[in-house]
Amino acid sequence: MDTLTENFNFKHKSVLLEETIEALNIKTDGIYVDGTLGGGGHSYEICRRLSGNGRLIGIDQDEAAIRAGSERLKEFKDKVTIVRSNYSDMKRVLADLGIQKVDGILLDLGVSSYQLDTPERGFSYKENAPLDMRMDTRFDKTAKDIVNGYSEFDLYRIIRDYGEDKFAKNIAKHIVRVREEKSIETTDELTEAIKAAIPMKIRMNTGHPAKKTFQAIRIELNRELEVLNKSLDDMIGMLADNGRLCIITFHSLEDRIVKSSFRNNENPCTCPPNFPVCVCGNISKGKVITKKPILPTDQEIVDNKRSKSSKLRVFERH
Repeated sequence: MDTLTENFNFKHKSVLLEETIEALNIKTDGIYVDGTLGGGGHSYEICRRLSGNGRLIGIDQDEAAIRAGSERLKEFKDKVTIVRSNYSDMKRVLADLGIQKVDGILLDLGVSSYQLDTPERGFSYKENAPLDMRMDTRFDKTAKDIVNGYSEFDLYRIIRDYGEDKFAKNIAKHIVRVREEKSIETTDELTEAIKAAIPMKIRMNTGHPAKKTFQAIRIELNRELEVLNKSLDDMIGMLADNGRLCIITFHSLEDRIVKSSFRNNENPCTCPPNFPVCVCGNISKGKVITKKPILPTDQEIVDNKRSKSSKLRVFERH
């Protein structure tokens, strides 16, 4: 069976679900955007709280997520609009729907369980499959193109910066060495090249040796940090007064970007500290609700181990 055409195969346990719904401070007649619809878990709980003119716009670039989300939310079809796109296009999507301002926006930046557990998507180092890793299968470029086409320096750069792997230089060197003999086509072939670059005693005492490199290649291919960085100010600008932006991150690079953006939007003043009054003209757009990120409970981590590294940060527009 083609998993992309099977609605019910999209399994993903929504992380920080109760905390996120509470943080959105949902108004029954409000307009909300789930920019990473996935299986529709967060969206379902938003829709349950809407009445009257309440509305939800769900956005996702993954075809399987669109189908699964549509199935999950079908009982709320009169209140829901689902669009296949990247959340970076949210402003255009809302403009096309005649919407100027919204009362809340949610992003869950995690890779779904469906994507990780479907071997042919090529996201997982645990199953052998073609090197793909595309969030949006409409694009031609895949992980294989990065692994076989990037220079040794560029491979080193993305593994160092996006994977934060101290063996980045050696991993890049081994990938290039292997591909000189034969193109690296599968997840297993890439994993073997990575293993060869890391000392055995290190491999035995840490997590899977390929985890950080796979993360780095996925981030590079899907432009995940670039998209997040360029979208945050726009999303804050789309919020109505007292509207909230809730973002769930899963690694330090994402969290750093969100934390910095929220702080800068709360206090954008660039005047020297000794100035008696602000003269730069940069006006605060709101306040950070979460001075420290909201973390999963111990019980949630037991129930869903993929929630372990999740962090929720919340910004409120004023």
